[in-house]
Amino acid sequence: MDHFYIITNETKDVNFVTTKMIKNYLMKRGKTCLMRPKGSGDDAYSHQTLPTEIPPEVDCVIVLGGDGTLLRAARNLVNRNIPFLGINLGTLGYLTEGDKNSITDILERVIADEFILEERMMLRGRIYSADHTLLKEDVALNDLTINRSRTLRVIKFKLYVNGEFLYLYTADGIVVSTPTGSTAYNLSCGGPVVEPTAKLFLVTPIAPHSLNNRSLILSSTDRIELEIIGSDKDRDSEVQYVAYFDGDSMIPLEPGCRIEITTAEQVTKILKLSSMSFLETLRIKMS
Repeated sequence: MDHFYIITNETKDVNFVTTKMIKNYLMKRGKTCLMRPKGSGDDAYSHQTLPTEIPPEVDCVIVLGGDGTLLRAARNLVNRNIPFLGINLGTLGYLTEGDKNSITDILERVIADEFILEERMMLRGRIYSADHTLLKEDVALNDLTINRSRTLRVIKFKLYVNGEFLYLYTADGIVVSTPTGSTAYNLSCGGPVVEPTAKLFLVTPIAPHSLNNRSLILSSTDRIELEIIGSDKDRDSEVQYVAYFDGDSMIPLEPGCRIEITTAEQVTKILKLSSMSFLETLRIKMS
């Protein structure tokens, strides 16, 4: 690899100290390297990476921060098909490869092509209003979640798989995740952990109001639909439902909205260099 681009979580690399070190190191090794410009406004982390910012010759995007930074970059650049190398500047993550103490070794191995390129499935979500108008379409590497806000009232929603009604849920919300997202919100809600390169969906209710509600494991070829069920009480309260793609891009929902989830055509490519296996990382995170 010869051409690199660095995306930095500016709250974790103040004044771009580590970013500039990486850029200078790569340029001394005869590589080209560009940095994402500093974000504007008070919340620098919210600065999105535009696909047009990435030159066509870039071979690899280096992401400095944590799993959240890489998730956002993967969604921003979903149509560019560029592999990501995550370098952790916070606590141990599942998507990042190492920390700033191992940067030199990481860069040398990337330059020498000593890595494995993993492909992670993504999901595509389409949100429709009650009158079937498309409100939002987006992708996620981790998950699509539906939650309530401004109320303690539970959410009722129907689950359909490939057009066939499967279950009526009463819960605080629901998480539909990819294998990569199995260690995120899905895990917090009691869902199973899945090897991240698998091809499947996990459907996990959030605090279900039933003893029989458990996570479902569905094929990556399945089409999942969720229908928000309202009640007369909704009209007289401040109940609000919201959907999130990877914990971002909040979309307000109303009773009657339908969310369709399928496997995205795109994948996220991640460079893996660490000898630490997914299971070892999981063991350390859980201990």
